[in-house]
Formats: sequence, structure tokens, C-alpha cells
Amino acid sequence: MRTARYPTDVTDAQWAELDPLLADPACLAGRGGRWEKYCRRVIVDAILYVVDNGIKWRALPADFPPWPTVYKRFAACEKVGASQRLLDALRDRVRLVEGRVGAPSAAVVDSQSMRAAATVGRATRGWDGGKKVAGRKRHIVVDTLGLLVAVLVTPASTQDRVAARSLLRRLRDIAGGRVSLVWADGAYTGPLIDWARKTLRLVVEIV
Repeated sequence: MRTARYPTDVTDAQWAELDPLLADPACLAGRGGRWEKYCRRVIVDAILYVVDNGIKWRALPADFPPWPTVYKRFAACEKVGASQRLLDALRDRVRLVEGRVGAPSAAVVDSQSMRAAATVGRATRGWDGGKKVAGRKRHIVVDTLGLLVAVLVTPASTQDRVAARSLLRRLRDIAGGRVSLVWADGAYTGPLIDWARKTLRLVVEIV
């Protein structure tokens, strides 16, 4: 029990759900190593603060652990796919509460171009002529409840139908063979539809 400092801090009820889904520290899992200096909950709060506010790691408020420590823990989690596993577990729980099967059978794909600061490397940003946006584009798959399934980030210049091949492969890896139908808008017309059907056995329906 503790008092939240920021709106992004997890509540006690949220932490009760998250804590069991996180990997145990190496020292508790029999892999050696020292005890962690900072509480995992505080580290999670720090990561959520950065993500929600869109700030640089170096701009993390001083009442959190040092930003290199937070970033190192975040990078380690991402390297082993912990964030995706956490997302999958929480999404499945929500679906079950809603009376659905844990793994979705249908999904929706779309993209959004976002402006990027000049400090973002040229290799990862581009110009979206249609939206008149210079930056990056996030390609997202959600289930029919609007719950996040998969994300792919590209330069804004990347066409939706091009990025969709990698995104749909990621969807197949995450959701397995249960997903059979994906709804998309007109930006995904063309060879992608036949490719998805033949390669991934996915029906891409333009709506």
C-alpha cells in the first residue's frame, strides 16, 4: 500500500494483477545476482510515466529511480518479449470477462501518422504525403473489442499495404491460427489481399 504520486502510477488493484505476470528477479529465480536496489513497482511506474507523457528518458522526474536504471530494466524486458506477453495475458483476461474466447478470431487493422521531433533519426522517419505529416507511422491491430493485439512502427512514408505484411505476420505469431478475418480500409487494397490469403490463410476484407 502506498500513495500514488502521478496519474500514471498503478493502483494497488492493478499491481495485484501485474505483479504475478512479471518475471522474478534473477536472485529469486536461482540464477544468482544481487538483490534489486529498486522496487519493481516503482520501475513500472517510471516506465508508464515516460510512455504516457512522451518524454525523453533523461527527463524522468528525480523522485523516480535514475533514468539509466529504468531504461536498462525496460530494455531487458523488451529484449525477451515481456511486454508482449504481459499485453497478451491482460487482453485475454478482459476478453474472458466479457464472455469471449481468450484468443480473438477477427481483428481490425489501421495506421496513423505522427509528427516526430527533429532529433528522431532520418532512417526511422519520413513524409506522409496524404496526411501531410513528417514523422513516423504506427500500424495497429486490435480485436473486435478494441483491445491491442500487435503494433508496428515505421517511417511515415511507408505505405499501409507494404507495412501490413510484417504486421499481419506479427499478428499470426501472436494470435496463432485462430485469427481468420481482418477488416481494413481502402489503403490495404491490392496484392496484399491475395498474399494474406495464400501465405497466412487470412481473409482481409475491405470495409
